[in-house]
Amino acid sequence: MSAPVIFSTFITASGHSFGHAVLNNPAALNALTLPMIDLLDPQLKAWAEDDSIAGVVLSAAGDKAFCAGGDVVSLHHASKRVGAGVVPPEAEAFFEREYRLDYRIHTYPKPILCWAHGIVMGGGVGLMVGASHRVVSPNARIAMPEIHIGLYPDVAGTWFLHCMPERTGLFLALTGAIINAGDALLGDWADSVVPHEQFTDVLKAIEQANWTGQLDLDNRALSELLKPFEVDAPAGLLHIHAEEIDAVMNHDSLADIDQSLRGLQESEVAWLAKAAQAYVNGSPTSALLSYELMKRHAGADLADVLRLEYQASIGCCVHHDFPEGVRALLVDKDKSPKWNPVRLSDLSGDEIHDILKPRFEGLHPLSDLGHSN
Repeated sequence: MSAPVIFSTFITASGHSFGHAVLNNPAALNALTLPMIDLLDPQLKAWAEDDSIAGVVLSAAGDKAFCAGGDVVSLHHASKRVGAGVVPPEAEAFFEREYRLDYRIHTYPKPILCWAHGIVMGGGVGLMVGASHRVVSPNARIAMPEIHIGLYPDVAGTWFLHCMPERTGLFLALTGAIINAGDALLGDWADSVVPHEQFTDVLKAIEQANWTGQLDLDNRALSELLKPFEVDAPAGLLHIHAEEIDAVMNHDSLADIDQSLRGLQESEVAWLAKAAQAYVNGSPTSALLSYELMKRHAGADLADVLRLEYQASIGCCVHHDFPEGVRALLVDKDKSPKWNPVRLSDLSGDEIHDILKPRFEGLHPLSDLGHSN
């Protein structure tokens, strides 16, 4: 069997090398597994500490997807094995190491070019947004669809969604709506739109370029190198429908937003109506958790965001909706999750407090983020 991540290096005109990591599970749309994380993180660390490496390229095998998200099916099975109310050790390992990897990418001391083509969702967005140079393909389909499975936009999603214009980030969190490359640019999830067919030519241009080993200079050089390959982004749906979205989301409480979103199901714009329907069918607990975390993470430090998200994700594993949502969408595939509670009005807030409470002894598993990497 091929390795789930393939690593290589290539020498450039200046004598420096670039590392190249390829997610290699195209049959599963390169869904991010713990073995993939455990390969990626130490290799990125090694390349960061190697003076001969000027930068890194992160891409994925196959033509359909960069990464369709985290391997939540494995977490579902782990939760079922240990029983309700118990934290599966696989979940503790997965979320701690995934968030460490995301933090490493966000704080990497060298240029990282993330080549995100096709489907980019959930954990795949987490890998992409932290890179210094984020390229998406014109046909990219990008989303944080966790509300469908009883989770919430993790991988720092409650932070970078909050940074989007107006309340478009909250709209995406509550609906899981799919956006395109144009929206990725406007939302600062991506920097460039380049056809996937140009990937080999971009690698060749990196190989033929001169690099200095200095972060600022090489970041600027990589940005300039990409410009000749860039194409116009498709019109962003969030931008096109900004007025309608603002009218729906511009309320002071989630209860009022809930009512507006339900009314949006009648929109003549198919994309908006579908987004509203997805919200109505999603987990009420996920909606409230997303809303509360995004409020808390306004202006927050990334390390603190990931620490609280770790607690939230572990809490979701012992709460009813996450295992149930994964079962309905990805395991049994009946697409009929039985949420508990069924309605947003049935949530008192105690459920969110319980999800967010620490479920570890001693130091936080991510206590060192922001101090050492």
